[in-house]
Amino acid sequence: AALGRVLTVDALMASDLKNADEHVTVTINGHGPAGTIVAQGNGRGGVRGFIGNPRLNMTNPETHKLDVGRAVGREGTLTVTRDMGLKEPFTGMVNLYSGEIGEDFTYYFALSEQTPSMVAVGVLVDTDCSVKVAGGYLIQLLPGAPDETIDAVERGIKRAGAVTKMLEAGLTPED
Repeated sequence: AALGRVLTVDALMASDLKNADEHVTVTINGHGPAGTIVAQGNGRGGVRGFIGNPRLNMTNPETHKLDVGRAVGREGTLTVTRDMGLKEPFTGMVNLYSGEIGEDFTYYFALSEQTPSMVAVGVLVDTDCSVKVAGGYLIQLLPGAPDETIDAVERGIKRAGAVTKMLEAGLTPED
């Protein structure tokens, strides 16, 4: 679930690249039992990644759902490196906010890239450890967006609910 969420955000970020040879690499190390998570997306739409401990299975005793935040850990960093084929790649880094991947990327965009963003990602893992559904969204506001627009987007996100619930119900990106 943690690796799937990171791969999803990386794919969303890579979709903004201008040419096939550009890359976005994400590294998360929260010092949790999941270990380091690395994902790399390219301008062709490809994404690949790995997680230090792929066999980890941590559930939250209250919700009985996978506990990604505890597995990732909260005492580390999220690093994004954008290689656009220039002399030097751009690297931004923030401390982890919660270990929950979507929240950490929302925090990263606000702090490192100074772009107000809403990031939600979800991976529904089946009992046989296969992925039933996975997806997410990245909404970034244009500079100077009025408060009414921000409020409307936030209301829409709350009304829509969890990404995995939408995907499991068969909703498409357009829906």
